Amino acid sequence: MKQYEHPPAEAFQLTAILHALSDPYRLSIVQKLSVLQPQPCAPLQGDRPKSSVSHHFSVLRKAGLVRTLVVGVTHMNSLRDAELEARFPGLLKTILEAAARSAELAAQD
Repeated sequence: MKQYEHPPAEAFQLTAILHALSDPYRLSIVQKLSVLQPQPCAPLQGDRPKSSVSHHFSVLRKAGLVRTLVVGVTHMNSLRDAELEARFPGLLKTILEAAARSAELAAQD
């Protein structure tokens, strides 16, 4: 089974991370992984087509946000939170907190 390439932490680029998280679906994947990891792709997929989900995970991997390990036929995903924290201290935490606040405000409307 195919193993994926993951950029080293020193190659993480802020613009790539922000671009990856600008998509609501990709942000939701990162939010879910921040609560429980590792997770297989299936519970994170929702009702989206497999090709669409593959694309979103590819963007997240290339930005350095997610590590995907293939275990048999299962793709296990986890956040690269420690590496992200070392490269950009506080960035992921700040983005996740802001997203949670936005969701709370939207729920109040």
